[in-house]
Amino acid sequence: MEPSHFRVTRVRLKQYRSFAEADVRLEDLVFLVGPNGAGKSNFLDALRLVSEGIGGSLEEALRERGGAAQVRRRAPGHPDRFSVRLSFEGPGGERGPGSGAVTGTYGVQIAGKGGSGSFRIVRERCEVTAGGVRSAFRVEDGELTASTERKVPAPAPGRLLLADLGRHKSFAGVHAGLAGFRAFSLDPAAMRGLAPPRDGRALLRDGTNAGAVLHRLGRVADGADRRRLDGYLQRIVPGLRGTRRRVLDGAETVEFAQDTAGAAHPWKFTAPSVSDGTLRALGVLLALFAPAGGRYGPVAIEEPETALHPAAAAVVREALRDAADRRQVLVTSHSPDLLDHEEVDAGSVRAVRAEDGRSVIGVLDEPAAFALRAGLDTAGHLLRTDGLVPRPALAADSDDAPRAAQR
Repeated sequence: MEPSHFRVTRVRLKQYRSFAEADVRLEDLVFLVGPNGAGKSNFLDALRLVSEGIGGSLEEALRERGGAAQVRRRAPGHPDRFSVRLSFEGPGGERGPGSGAVTGTYGVQIAGKGGSGSFRIVRERCEVTAGGVRSAFRVEDGELTASTERKVPAPAPGRLLLADLGRHKSFAGVHAGLAGFRAFSLDPAAMRGLAPPRDGRALLRDGTNAGAVLHRLGRVADGADRRRLDGYLQRIVPGLRGTRRRVLDGAETVEFAQDTAGAAHPWKFTAPSVSDGTLRALGVLLALFAPAGGRYGPVAIEEPETALHPAAAAVVREALRDAADRRQVLVTSHSPDLLDHEEVDAGSVRAVRAEDGRSVIGVLDEPAAFALRAGLDTAGHLLRTDGLVPRPALAADSDDAPRAAQR
């Protein structure tokens, strides 16, 4: 069956932050579970770095992280480079009606240069297959060394070639899909402040433009996503009647209408007056149901259950699964309550551990996977008893290595 949305199906890392090596496959809904400091955020950061490098500037993305030297793993032998390689699939509409699913791989290897924060792109490769037609390119040390396409621009120094192929027919789908990845670390304190007016096309990482995104979502013609958001939020926050953008002295915030005992009409409260849990719940639901730039790209949310009452975990879990029908959803979590349901099966959990200073990520080991498959336990209970452990790694597969053809 052709996928309905773009998704990353496999992630391979080498020497990326706390990961010496990782090779993990992903589903439409994945829970990344492990102790504090295990490497869950580092795993998501690799996806975010690629997205920011394709959708904007690799140089700025690395500068935000302190330079390539801060991204590559610190380890004996002092590795000077790191790599991220992704496999993906998406709907064939990006290559024309009836073109079938789009599948492929994209990878980049980056080396630091000295201690100044400078870097060089050692290698960049992309391969896309749609409707039996294969398109590919390969860049080595700033030179286009192979390509199936005639009209591919020369690589610019320090810039990913895929970043310049957003309008190229063969690579537009993977460009949009990877650049459209969004990772959220929602901050209720930041959401509580007044924000300058924005267009609201995409929720910011910390949720500070929630009012603008909420306003834009409410203007969509069919209103289905707004109704979903309102329905879930009203189940999480008792007595909530509605939310809307509020403009105060030229700045934006969110206004909440809520039933209050003894009042004939709902009282209205702006973001500075509501709880962290209410703001966080709104941010999570906006991340799940508001399209970014008109697309339902993959999203990652760090600890969506934080600051919420345990009873709200079931509603959040339902919202995550609902959203995963339209976009890929990756979640980090420490919440047994969020995972305490038979719907959270072995296929949707990836365990993350730190072993001898290295992060390890993978599917569950056989005892935990068997317990979930057989209905003998829940992921939530296994989390409480420290029973969610990654399966020992096998040799990395090489069945889908990109092979760019020279013209």
